[in-house]
Amino acid sequence: MPNKNKIIVTLSFLAFVTLGVAAVKAPQERNLKVLPKDISDEKLDSIMQTYNKALGVKCEFCHVKSKVYPGTDIDFRSDAEPMKENARDMMRMTIEINTNHFYFNKSIKPEYLNTITCKTCHRGEAFPPED
Repeated sequence: MPNKNKIIVTLSFLAFVTLGVAAVKAPQERNLKVLPKDISDEKLDSIMQTYNKALGVKCEFCHVKSKVYPGTDIDFRSDAEPMKENARDMMRMTIEINTNHFYFNKSIKPEYLNTITCKTCHRGEAFPPED
């Protein structure tokens, strides 16, 4: 009987560990081509929400609906929506402007500078008004 108890305890322990590992959320793969690869989830979400407000759009403006991962609404990794690459070009442009003309605090990553932002030109519109 003592061996049977040891086996039951060992199997219970292994089941508990396996369930614990399965419950831990795996890090989500990213498809970042402009923003730093080491950006925190919080910083990334904050930047994306800033874009939403500055352009008056929702996530689907640049991201496609998920087909690969049922149960999730948006496939953030996909490059299928052409507007996503356009957004990357706009990000590169603002980073370049801020870095070359307004980069006074070298302790801040150029990608995080916000002297010139999307809102500077877009003013809450998906496409900047033609002045």
